Amino acid sequence: MDRPHLPLNALRAFEASARQGSFTRAATELCVTQAAISQHVKGLEDRLQTTLFRRTSRGLALTEEGAALLPVVTRSFDGISEVLDRFLDGRFRTVVTLGVVTTFALGWLLPRLPAFHAAHPEIDLRLSTNHNRVDLAGEGLDMAIRFGDGDWRWEECLMLLEAPLTPLCNAATSARLDSPGDLLREPLLRSFRALEWERWFNGEGIVAPKLTGPQFDSSPALAMGAAAGLGVALLPARMFSRDLADGRLVQPFASDVQAGAYWLCRLKSRELTPAMLAVQQWLVADAASEVLDEPVRKRHEQDVAPRA
Repeated sequence: MDRPHLPLNALRAFEASARQGSFTRAATELCVTQAAISQHVKGLEDRLQTTLFRRTSRGLALTEEGAALLPVVTRSFDGISEVLDRFLDGRFRTVVTLGVVTTFALGWLLPRLPAFHAAHPEIDLRLSTNHNRVDLAGEGLDMAIRFGDGDWRWEECLMLLEAPLTPLCNAATSARLDSPGDLLREPLLRSFRALEWERWFNGEGIVAPKLTGPQFDSSPALAMGAAAGLGVALLPARMFSRDLADGRLVQPFASDVQAGAYWLCRLKSRELTPAMLAVQQWLVADAASEVLDEPVRKRHEQDVAPRA
């Protein structure tokens, strides 16, 4: 059908009726009469020479032909609506989709987003959180922030922040810990990365115990368990600075172990757009400024955190 002759009003009436399951509710949504909706749908059926709805005791039911038409119409209207939304305040916004491991999103990125939006109102930065399992191509992401060694096939990666792991627990548990060996008497909370505790204990010259405590699928869940007194968790302290400052978590020992870093990644086949470059430069600059502040923060932690 030629574009100039597309029956847009009729298609809107059809889509709303199918979604609402009723001509009456569709009329309310579109602020027209029920008769107008019915007339539009009837006109569309006449034009297509097919029936799109069956009337049932529960309302409208799509015919096979209607069910084939609906997803195409819905996607088209959703696409138009999404682009029009990007003209908010008379300014066109470029969308950048960023996958983020949940720990980094909660512990570092979210508090900084207002500053990014203030500096880049022309960019609509959309976040999708995950537990460090991400498929850039399959999920349609422009970039992703991941934890690991930065060696992912087909991806270009820039390191943002190192994130050494250290034992964290609540204050009551910390009061029982005078030396790293005291951890052998405490429940040790585990993540799916089973060797982290072993590497930490090896760094202290202690044979790691067999881990039998609860296992969690994310660092935020581990932190919640440690704060609740379920045991001691091995976590990236810099991602839980607010919990440490508020006293919900305590760092009983200064020692840590390197298990990876946070990286900004994109597919090597994905060209950097100006908006993606702006996001990348902002993330790299903010992460670099935190690294520069690190010696001051470390001294503060050593002053208030007790034992080595």
